[in-house]
Amino acid sequence: MDYNSKQIEILHISEKLFAEKGFDGTSIREIAKAADINVAMVSYYFGSKEKLLDAIIIHRVSGFRMILENLKLETISPIEKIKKFVALYINKLNENKNVYQIIHFEIVNQKRACDFSAFSEIKKKNLLLLENIIAEGQKANLFKSNCNSLLIPAIVIGTFSQIYNNKKFYIEMMNLKSESEFENYILNDLKEEITNVVLGMLIK
Repeated sequence: MDYNSKQIEILHISEKLFAEKGFDGTSIREIAKAADINVAMVSYYFGSKEKLLDAIIIHRVSGFRMILENLKLETISPIEKIKKFVALYINKLNENKNVYQIIHFEIVNQKRACDFSAFSEIKKKNLLLLENIIAEGQKANLFKSNCNSLLIPAIVIGTFSQIYNNKKFYIEMMNLKSESEFENYILNDLKEEITNVVLGMLIK
């Protein structure tokens, strides 16, 4: 769905507040105040707080599919496509940390009537694109015949989330000196390490 500039502003403000205060701890009134609009306007645009959360999630993750569509069409080897897939995934996770934190909490919580069906459909389509890349590698006799594509996003997201959500522990254990060094580790070393794990699952 295409949003106007004010709707996008509301989405970004809501995302920040949900991440800072939690879904339950954030009211529509607070969102309206931060966006400098009245409460009725938030309801007019999004209907309810639950639907606003749905809109935030779809707004953040839907663009990733187009990136993957373009990757599938690139004239590079399947191995290079997998490397780029992992790199793109980690970049997206890092850019949208707040959203994935909210999604994780809400899915685990399961006490609200948030509709994650659209999010699930996006994930299924992304998985299909990944499976197409794997099939290309199998056809070229590069990848094993029994690859489990479902595990790849789980490995990428799970590893990223584990390390990011325990940032203080990993900064200490890896003798990193600052947040910027941690960020550099995520976007370089961790990316390479996860890529090696994924390729180890796939390559013959």
